[in-house]
Amino acid sequence: MLVLIADKFEPSGRAGLTAAGCEVLYQPGTKDQALVQAIAAARPDVLVVRSTKVTEPMLDAGPLKLVVRAGAGYNTIDVAAASRRGIYVSNCPGKNSIAVAELAFALILALDRRVADNVIALRKGEWRKEEFSKARGLYGRTLGLVGVGRIGSEMIPRARGFGMGVVAWSRSLTLARAEALGITWMASPEDVARAADIVSVHLALNADTKGRLGAEFFGAMREGAYFINTARGELVDHAALAQAVKERKLRVGVDVYANEPAGGTGAFADPLGQDPGVYGTHHIGASTEQAQEAIAAETVRIIQAFKETGKVPNVVNLAWRSPATHMLIVRHLDRPGVLAGVLDALRTAKINVQEMENVVFENAEAAVAHINLDQSVAAEVLEQCRAADPNILELTLLPLT
Repeated sequence: MLVLIADKFEPSGRAGLTAAGCEVLYQPGTKDQALVQAIAAARPDVLVVRSTKVTEPMLDAGPLKLVVRAGAGYNTIDVAAASRRGIYVSNCPGKNSIAVAELAFALILALDRRVADNVIALRKGEWRKEEFSKARGLYGRTLGLVGVGRIGSEMIPRARGFGMGVVAWSRSLTLARAEALGITWMASPEDVARAADIVSVHLALNADTKGRLGAEFFGAMREGAYFINTARGELVDHAALAQAVKERKLRVGVDVYANEPAGGTGAFADPLGQDPGVYGTHHIGASTEQAQEAIAAETVRIIQAFKETGKVPNVVNLAWRSPATHMLIVRHLDRPGVLAGVLDALRTAKINVQEMENVVFENAEAAVAHINLDQSVAAEVLEQCRAADPNILELTLLPLT
């Protein structure tokens, strides 16, 4: 199995793939048309990326079977195009949770103590202790979480360590779970904004959350509050955020932006990064040695499992719900061609198979197949199957609810 790695990837991960019997082609920094050409030339089975965008022309360029995002989010991959081509897309969720939570708290502390401004002044030869001695402190303050998944959950013990209370909203957060976590449940992101001194965002980006934090949300935040985003830039209406920074004196710490350079270096033109009330970092939330080693190990696990079993851990683009409406159960003797005959009859009847499983009994004398179909099967088709092959012991058609 040939694996093309198009971004920087830990040596331990490359060694792990080689040990698993993969041929590794390591080409960090390959992107855009150069990556299309690399895929066409090498014809890899697996593509591994971090920040590099995976586009439809790349998926068309070679016989890819699997794309692995060596990280949690996968919004840089054209998942819909991969699904149309039967290409698995997988990711490494949770492996960078601690690293991102650490950066979120670094931004909170940096905002409160104006760390960056202190450093800049000293490097300019300026001693401004009186100005920089004014800080609010975190003890007794309220941290608001918008999103309580893996990363959001890691924020809770860290907030507790600083003596902070926590209020939170998440689509999956219930009152019972909030009580178990020792936090206060809120009914909406806007309720979190009203209740918190500091709001930290930890939502996944999807069609429902894109642009979710806009004028109403920022209007609900307390004047002078802190806003932290280490999730995705597209979650935020940046015009509304810029207005809130100006009018409501919000202070902002961000690691992500609406328009980021595609690679590790490049020009950066987002005006958000130029505002003196904003502390920005370079989308480095997952960039700790610990996180990258964990992500590399998970990437190896995914590819090795695919190589050895054909199954993909953490796959993100399988159907949530099968379109199958009926299940055909075929109890049969374990002989060549039995299922082929059944499938041929279904094809002739223009019935599509959605999923199929064949389980063999002890000693491999008999088996039972479960075939999920997109429609019912006429009684005469079933009778034809029975009559055509004496190795079929029983056919049962069940509706799926």
